[in-house]
Amino acid sequence: MLDAWLDFHRETLALKCAGLEDDQLRLAAAAPSSLTLLGLLQHMAEVERNWFQRIFGGQDMPPVFGEHNPDGFALQAERGLDDATAAWRAEIARGRELTADASLDDPGRLPEHEAGHVGGQGVSLRWMLVHMIEEYARHNGHADLVREQIDGAVGA
Repeated sequence: MLDAWLDFHRETLALKCAGLEDDQLRLAAAAPSSLTLLGLLQHMAEVERNWFQRIFGGQDMPPVFGEHNPDGFALQAERGLDDATAAWRAEIARGRELTADASLDDPGRLPEHEAGHVGGQGVSLRWMLVHMIEEYARHNGHADLVREQIDGAVGA
């Protein structure tokens, strides 16, 4: 059930970005926010890497889009939807590989500086999946508003 809800929210984000021109994907939500659909997609690639490779897998991985862009929100002129989507889908696939045979009770380990936000360094895969659903749901709400601002499209 957790995987199904996470996949639903992943595909909702993809749907929010579908059918738009590059310049539309780069439009900011509303002043003073610089939030864009392309930035959200890139951010979620970084979030996927962080929770599944770094925290669950214990891997020391650089930011998906470079050290200058650790949260993924910054846009580059040469990176459009196809490249960002490919990177995001690759992060999803790698996370699935790392968790395929895992138990929901298997632990991941937060860095010490982040542990205070959740009460400790240890978090289970179950906790991570629930958190990822929440993260996507929150950002899909943002994406709903940005998309409606761009072309009036609403709904999932």
